[in-house]
Amino acid sequence: MAELKDVVAELRWRGQVFQTTDDEHIGAWLLEKPRTVYAGFDPTADSLHVGHLMALMILRRFQKAGHKPIALVGGATGMIGDPSGKSEERKQLGEEVLRHNVECLQKQISKFLRFGDGPNDALLLNNYDWMHAQTFLGFLRDIGKYFPVNVMLSKDSVKSRLERENGLSYTEFSYMLLQAYDFVYQYRNYGCEMQVGGSDQWGNITAGIDLARRMESVQLYGMTAPLLTKSDGKKMGKTESGALWLDAERVSPYQFYQYWMNVEDTEVEKLLKLMTDLTQDEIASILVEQENAPETRVGQRRVAEEITRLVHGEAGLASARKATEIFFGAEIHDLDDSLLQSIFADVPSASFTQAELEAGIPLGDALVRSGVAGTKSDVRRAIQQGGMYVNNQRTNDVNLKLTAAHLAGESTIVLRMGKKKYALVRIQ
Repeated sequence: MAELKDVVAELRWRGQVFQTTDDEHIGAWLLEKPRTVYAGFDPTADSLHVGHLMALMILRRFQKAGHKPIALVGGATGMIGDPSGKSEERKQLGEEVLRHNVECLQKQISKFLRFGDGPNDALLLNNYDWMHAQTFLGFLRDIGKYFPVNVMLSKDSVKSRLERENGLSYTEFSYMLLQAYDFVYQYRNYGCEMQVGGSDQWGNITAGIDLARRMESVQLYGMTAPLLTKSDGKKMGKTESGALWLDAERVSPYQFYQYWMNVEDTEVEKLLKLMTDLTQDEIASILVEQENAPETRVGQRRVAEEITRLVHGEAGLASARKATEIFFGAEIHDLDDSLLQSIFADVPSASFTQAELEAGIPLGDALVRSGVAGTKSDVRRAIQQGGMYVNNQRTNDVNLKLTAAHLAGESTIVLRMGKKKYALVRIQ
């Protein structure tokens, strides 16, 4: 057996420990022998988002330290919705939608953990597998009788909702029982002795520990991490268009990469510690370089590179880098429309028909119709001054007509007037 690493010391240094059930002894307990640790992920959407990265990175660190991680996808609990941290009841999802969501989440989780048949290779479980055949009467008889209602009512996740006008439905109230039983089931069948999650999961985690003590006469453990927030206390990963999803179809690798490139200097150290595998020495070196030359944004670049590589792989990172170079002037050719449109999402555009393209679209017409140029005279003047580009290649031809030979993607041409005025030509 490989020597275990002190994962708690690592997590504390990185700022990933908020609460534990046994602050004094949990580090030594984890060093005694390899333990099995789990975190849960509710499939309320077909993609995880940045808020889930904390739990994924914690499981990843436990595995690197020699322990066995379990990623539990809540196919059963997802039908109800966790009330923790929510002000109103979630919309319930059908079985078919949930099944699709579970499959998508499994693919994403596999990028963070090593799966296989080894002693500390990760497991991917779905609580629907052991809950779907459970009867209501059987659940009340075998599990519900161990749950004191006064203990459930004392949990913050329940109290905060009961104080609101809409209250808390019995369905959501039961969520705690289901998650608690997940812990017991995984202890019985997989030897799982520890649960980790965000700080909003403390009530659910301790409920599982209490249920295991009552049902199995065993001591289990829990640990929570702080929620991922910015220095102003707001949740990180929120964009103008919504959540920062891990699915490339929802948020392209370029958009994902750019989010991290644009974080404030004050966030860099925290993100390097929380969201990367970089060592203390590597992070210290980056921070020194950042302090000496903040204009280079070396810290943001390393954050963006490391997180994008984890989420989207080397190919996704290469795509994001190429897209970034294009936005800052690199020549454009042989790309797909989806990448071009993610790079130039906020750029004005003009649409033309295939017939117009075959006849040749005058460059001036394209720029005027897109709104980038006021008149064709403006276009002519820009060309004469050397400030006109087609797919980031300078053109000096005042009579240029755009044809299929100018397509940078399947149906897109990128025009630039001056240093920053971009426009897209879209062929219908």
